[in-house]
Amino acid sequence: MQELFFIAEEDCKRLDIFLSANMEDHTRSAIKRLIDEGHALVDGKKTKAGETVKKGAQISLVLPEPVELSATPENLPLDIVYQDSDIAVVNKAQGMTVHAGNGNLSGTLVNALLYHLDSLSGINGVIRPGIVHRIDKDTSGLLVVAKNDRAHVSLSRQIAEKTCHRIYIALLEGIVKDDTGTISTDIGRNPADRLKMSVLPTGKGRFARTDYKVLKRYRESGCTLCEFTLYTGRTHQIRVHAQYLSHPVVGDPVYGYKKQKFKLNGQLLHAQKLILTHPTTGEEMTFEAPMPEYFTKILEILENKEGA
Repeated sequence: MQELFFIAEEDCKRLDIFLSANMEDHTRSAIKRLIDEGHALVDGKKTKAGETVKKGAQISLVLPEPVELSATPENLPLDIVYQDSDIAVVNKAQGMTVHAGNGNLSGTLVNALLYHLDSLSGINGVIRPGIVHRIDKDTSGLLVVAKNDRAHVSLSRQIAEKTCHRIYIALLEGIVKDDTGTISTDIGRNPADRLKMSVLPTGKGRFARTDYKVLKRYRESGCTLCEFTLYTGRTHQIRVHAQYLSHPVVGDPVYGYKKQKFKLNGQLLHAQKLILTHPTTGEEMTFEAPMPEYFTKILEILENKEGA
């Protein structure tokens, strides 16, 4: 166990912001978790992450001993697009959960990562080692994994500062009218169904912004192929914003139409492109993953119908 001490040299509007500015090897979310768990004291008293820090305040933070990874390595198929000593970029298949939940520690991307990679960052604990961001179980495509804590902090900050770009492609129900657009709303738990997310009144959820661009309209089939760029990373963001547009993602079992056009195992949503800055070299790196076969087959059906 390690205990750190700080004295505030000026006012700061939030305790977690103050600590993250003074602890560059920890993410703000990790620091907030420590505060929420009662490991931080301000002038000898426990407080909250959003507490204002006054000039001269004495702050202590206890760093618990790291816990050994408890997820088990499993020899599962894994498409590793790129890796070095700091990061790995993987193309996740549809149907694979990123990390365990509800006591289920098997069959996830994390289990595969533990088997195929020689190291993973420990910032996110025993269940989510290496995981910097997530994509839904039935969404395919690219995500970057941190192989050490320093890389994890760098990637997390890139995502928070909007310098890491995540671009998706999706097939939507109906014909989207505008060629381009921006959706800016608050997103949070659906009050009527806590298992779903929904667009909420301003101030009632977390801000979410998605930009979209129409790639092709399939008028005969009543579908639109769109590109989406994430500026925030809320749970189910693209799926919720597509539903908000009244053009849900084709195949989406949660936010889509009850009657689907095709027999699918999930939504036609693919994380196609990832642009990031390498944590060590500072090089801008761009990765792309081709659409999975089940997605391209649907597009072929739509193309043939257009030409009929």
